[in-house]
Amino acid sequence: MVDVADKLACFRAITGLEDSDLCTEILQAHNWDLELAISSFTSNHSDNHPFSSSYTATDTTATAVDPSNATIHRSDSTSIVPAGAPPPGLAWKIVTLPISVISGSLGLISGAVGFGLWAAGGVLSYSLGFIGLGSNSGRGGDSSAQLVTVSAASREAMEFVAQFERDYGSGSSTRPNFVSEGFMDALTRSRNTFKLLFVYLHSPDHLDTPAFCEGTLCSEVLSAFVNENFVAWGGSIRGSEGFKMSNSLKASRFPFCAVVMSSTNQRIVLLQHVEGPKSPEEMLVILQRVLEQSAPVLVTARLEAEERTTNMRLREEQDAAYRAALEADQARERQQREEQERLEREAAEAERKRREEEEARDRAASEAAENEAALARMRQEKALSLGAEPEKGPDVTQVLVRFPTGERKERRFHCAATIQSLYDYVDSLGSLNVENYSLVSNFPRVVYGTDKVSLSLKEAGLHPQASLFVELN
Repeated sequence: MVDVADKLACFRAITGLEDSDLCTEILQAHNWDLELAISSFTSNHSDNHPFSSSYTATDTTATAVDPSNATIHRSDSTSIVPAGAPPPGLAWKIVTLPISVISGSLGLISGAVGFGLWAAGGVLSYSLGFIGLGSNSGRGGDSSAQLVTVSAASREAMEFVAQFERDYGSGSSTRPNFVSEGFMDALTRSRNTFKLLFVYLHSPDHLDTPAFCEGTLCSEVLSAFVNENFVAWGGSIRGSEGFKMSNSLKASRFPFCAVVMSSTNQRIVLLQHVEGPKSPEEMLVILQRVLEQSAPVLVTARLEAEERTTNMRLREEQDAAYRAALEADQARERQQREEQERLEREAAEAERKRREEEEARDRAASEAAENEAALARMRQEKALSLGAEPEKGPDVTQVLVRFPTGERKERRFHCAATIQSLYDYVDSLGSLNVENYSLVSNFPRVVYGTDKVSLSLKEAGLHPQASLFVELN
């Protein structure tokens, strides 16, 4: 009793759940394995837990479910009534808290050590297999089979089907043919075959589960009806996808069965759900009613698909006949057109070259005129930005500029003018055909580059007079 209470208190402390009945149900579902229960809860956490069988809910039909985020949208109100004993008192929580912390710590440490040993064993096994010393190195046929991988959802479905056959299928061939694939794949299969999807959520620890599986699901009449009219999918709530679907379908009592069909926008429609044990006759009546209500939708979908297939086949036949006639006409005309097409191609090529050369000449002339006009505007704008040349005075700097051609230009600037003004002055003269150049002084040699264009003439040491030359970069 102390061990059970310690595990319950530790589970509540780690998961943050306050409902002791819910925690007890989860731990019982995992055979009181604390590490497994915590791992399952943290990896599949949701606000609505499927393990509590003490909740009762009213039936709903035609409910939209979004499996991507495990959200169910119900149009009617559902009453959920909790039942069970009140949670332990505060004094008991305080007394068991140190034991819970120690137990949880030991569990985490043992889990970490086990994971380390598992990882080391996996690396060693891979290394031995890589060098040819593994246990399967001598079986060439098995090595190719190991390369085939399946998704986690399909693997869970196959494990459920195998376990269900071991538990309830021995000595009897009457059972639902659960598909060995994930829920979404099963939903796609049902849509493609124009059938509804029969969903069974298996709770191994529920008291009514064995009798329901043996007496109802595996009954000859019900299993034959399900196999003929439905695509059957089953999942254990201990598994990841079964846990997720129990949350999506709001399963509050077990055994739990549902009938769903695919809808638009990656949603499913919950047509009927059955909670609690039912006899084969009761299940058969419910499924027959759902099938009759959904028959018009399925028939319409099937007829529309057949019509699309027929139209597509007719269109393909028409296209094939048209292509054959067209190819025959083209074959008869090909020889007559070849010479004419060759002459037309040569004439078109000559005309194209002539047009390209003419367009290139026109484009070059236009670009030259545009460049010349832009250069003239730039010179004019920079000349206007300089303003009038100041008269001689103590605040006026005399600047002499020498060009690579030997040409010399001289102008007066206010000492507060910037080095950029000198560049604008050189650009406005139009004596250079390049844009990349620098103004340099010889004694001492100073390059007035882009890092100094904001300096005034006085700050740059060019006042009261300076001699600069243009250096092409």
